[in-house]
This record gives sequence, structure tokens and C-alpha cells, in this order.
Amino acid sequence: MTASPASKARPASKAEPASPANPASPAFRAAPASSTWAQVGPLLRQWRERRRISQLELALRADSSARHVSFLENGRSRPSQAMVLKLAEHLDVPIRERNTLLVAAGYAPVYGETSLADPSMDGLRAAVERLLEAHDPYPAVVVDGGYDLVAANRSMSVLLEGVAGHLLEPPANALRITFHPEGLAPHILNLKQWRENLLERLRRHIAVHQAEVLTRLHDEIKDFPAPPGHQDVGQELGETSFALPLRLRHRGRELAFIGAVSTFNSPWDVTVSELAMETFLPANPETAKAVRGWV
Repeated sequence: MTASPASKARPASKAEPASPANPASPAFRAAPASSTWAQVGPLLRQWRERRRISQLELALRADSSARHVSFLENGRSRPSQAMVLKLAEHLDVPIRERNTLLVAAGYAPVYGETSLADPSMDGLRAAVERLLEAHDPYPAVVVDGGYDLVAANRSMSVLLEGVAGHLLEPPANALRITFHPEGLAPHILNLKQWRENLLERLRRHIAVHQAEVLTRLHDEIKDFPAPPGHQDVGQELGETSFALPLRLRHRGRELAFIGAVSTFNSPWDVTVSELAMETFLPANPETAKAVRGWV
């Protein structure tokens, strides 16, 4: 099964990044008025405090001084574009939020946000399809930054048998499919544990990205009622005690999977930076045998 990717904004120009050393570049001329640059200071402070590091430690990482970092955070000095990007890198700021920092400092964004339907993404889409096919017969899915379904392999289509059709209509959301009473929830044996596990992951993402769409999704999932008559069996310690398995009943069999998440290294595009592939690996021989007959 492959869902149509949600449309993304057109990419920012990559012809020549804005640079204080190159004021003639188109991106630099498109930057907001300099009167707004003081907004970047509080944002830098928030990211530094979120990472729980001191001004001195950040300064050492960025080859600067604690005094200069203090001036930047207090709005007494304007950071260069290069300094904004350097501090963002050492603070492990996500790509999307790095653009926000640049705009707050009075510069234009340098990272594009390209729709997956754009011809320039043909290579990426082909690579994603190959990865998904390679993981058959083990279920695998690719989601975007809002956990909306981008693509899935054939085994995942089998696993989603019985899910209500309205949950699979684009933009289908992987978490909503999993925990909605008309989704996978009635078939998940350790539903309470698995939901808390994914909600905790979602809370970590919210802490990093501060995205309102993720907060709304968290609150929606948290309030889903248990499916009628559902009995949660929890987790039994044993051969899968090294990680929490997803335990569910499918076609009359009890299956157990361990999830593994993969992302792209060193992305230069917001869309690519937020893609994640989750693969469900058999947690026991019985599950491995069952899925081999799916495709």
C-alpha cells in the first residue's frame, strides 16, 4: 500500500545561500528587515536551556566566548548568518527550526521544504520504495514529521486488514490508525503499554519541535477510548524483555514485533529531515514464520 504524500511547500532557493559576506546574493536581499533581528536572542536562549548547557559550554563548542553568547541572547549583538547556523548545529536544532532562527535573526531561510511529489524528489521516492520492498515480508512504513503515512510495503497492508476505511484515506495518520477504536487497537494485546510507549516518544518530539500539530495529535490519541470488550494482557517478560514488543492478534494468531526507526543522515531539506521509516521485526520464530506467508 502506498499513500499519496501530503503536499509540501516549494523549496527555498538553493542557487546561492544568503551570507553576510555576500550581500549581493538574492537570498540575502530577500531577508526580513534588520529591525526584527533581536527576536533571535530569546529563541537561542530557549534552545540552549532546553539542551541544558551553559553559555560557556555553548561558546566553547562554537569557538566563541560566553560574553558573546550572552550578548546574542540579550539582543545586544546581532549574530551573523554563519553564527546562527553554527549555534543551531551545536544545539542540535532541527532543520525546520533552523530556518526559524535565521528568519528571527533577519536572514532568509536556507533549507528548502520540497514536496515529495516534486520531480526533484524522484530519486528519494525510488530509494524509499526500494527500502520498503527490501523489508518485505516484515511490515514497514514511512511517515512524515506529523506521523502522516507517506508509504508502506505490502506486508503492512496485510497487517492493516480490518482497519476502518476512513482511517486509511489520505492524509492517513499512523498513530491514529494504530490507536483509534476502529483501527489496530482492538487487535493489540498490550494496548496500554504500546500506547504509552508511543505517546512518550511523541512527547519527546513535541519537546524538540514545539509543533502545535503534534500537541493536538497527542491529546487526540491520549483521549481515545479502549475498544469495546478489549482485554489488555500487558507484557510478559521473556525472550523479548530487551525491548517492548508490539503484541497483536492477526488471522487468529498472536504475533510479536520489535520496532526499529530509521532516518536520513545529513538532510538539507526540511521534508527529508522529517521522514522516518519504522520497521517491525519479528520478536519470535512463530511471528517470523507467519509473516513469510504474507507476500
